[in-house]
Amino acid sequence: MNIAAIQTFLAIVETGSLVRASERLNVTQSTVTARLKALEEALGQTLITRSKSGATCTSAGLRLQRYAQTISGMWRQARLEVSSPTGRRVFRNCAVHADLWDGWGERLFSALDEHEGISVSVFSGGESDLSGWLDSGLVDTALGYVPITRVGVVNEAVGEDQLILVSTDPDAPLRFDPGYIFVDYGEDFSQQHMTFYADANSARLTFNAPSPALSFILNKGGTAYLPARMVEALVAQGRLHRLAQAPVFTRVVFLNRKEDTAIDARIWTS
Repeated sequence: MNIAAIQTFLAIVETGSLVRASERLNVTQSTVTARLKALEEALGQTLITRSKSGATCTSAGLRLQRYAQTISGMWRQARLEVSSPTGRRVFRNCAVHADLWDGWGERLFSALDEHEGISVSVFSGGESDLSGWLDSGLVDTALGYVPITRVGVVNEAVGEDQLILVSTDPDAPLRFDPGYIFVDYGEDFSQQHMTFYADANSARLTFNAPSPALSFILNKGGTAYLPARMVEALVAQGRLHRLAQAPVFTRVVFLNRKEDTAIDARIWTS
């Protein structure tokens, strides 16, 4: 299959327009149209619906999108590895959950990067991304909150991520705090949180990740459960205050790796 056609399809999906796709790829619109037509003929399906409002995926296009992203990613990685300087013969492709890069991901990357002769590529995404990248072979290790159970994949619990309650107000109440912001860390956290705070009001604002929640409370003030590793320096500086009476919640961190990929366990304790 023509990789240019795959990349063109993705450009159309991402920009929502054949014209904008041609601008991004620096080719003519007729080239974009021809590549899309060739891809649709190869698959026997209409992938894009065009209208005055733009270009949108058909149901077949939506099914293809995930595979196209994997193919395009693997092609980029193949080009990178093939063009690497002589002597850089060992490649490690690591996926790290977006919420785990600070601290956990940095430690994994540093441990791999310090070895001479290893080229490291890092991918960041959510749990479904990690699982898909590992299945497709785009990555050989995936650091996340869920064990990925597959033949040929080893998953190891390498530690726990502590979630602590911090606030810009040192006297913020544990319950009925008008400045409380809920960060959705998934079903397990939500159940634990609901058990302890069953009698509290609902939060006025919810984020699905800690980084934007942290940015918000630093700018606007407020209270939230955030990873201890992410806020310890801010607490030491007095910009945030830990509410010590609040319970600490934990999330287990898993390293999922291909059986033939070894990672020194000492990096998690160093």
